[in-house]
Amino acid sequence: MFSHVTVGTNDLEKAKRFYDSVLSVLHYCGGLNDDNELRRRYVYPADTGFFFITQPLNGQPATSANGGTVGFNCQSIEQVDRWHAAGVANGGESVEAPPGVRESRVGRLYLAYMRDPDGNKLCAVYRMPV
Repeated sequence: MFSHVTVGTNDLEKAKRFYDSVLSVLHYCGGLNDDNELRRRYVYPADTGFFFITQPLNGQPATSANGGTVGFNCQSIEQVDRWHAAGVANGGESVEAPPGVRESRVGRLYLAYMRDPDGNKLCAVYRMPV
């Protein structure tokens, strides 16, 4: 559905360490440098799109979206837990309820939420079999 997701950062190398860690749990390679004369950023390619971390192009500080969340699909409960642990160990902050099962209209989900070092809210989700 989406071609890409981009989050801003005020410390590109710190953000890269964080995202290299959490995205490696999801089997993505480390961020690839995609700098040019206009911007500094890293890209994480996937089969269905791209995830970017970047310094804002307008030169203003990066801020997190209030109410916004970037969600990542996982293949198991264990992968969600490893993702969450990797993020917390690399500067992320666990938020909301601890990782666990949530009932929803779309079925049972195993979720974990955290904020990255810049405050962007992230979620790992495993859609549990019926």
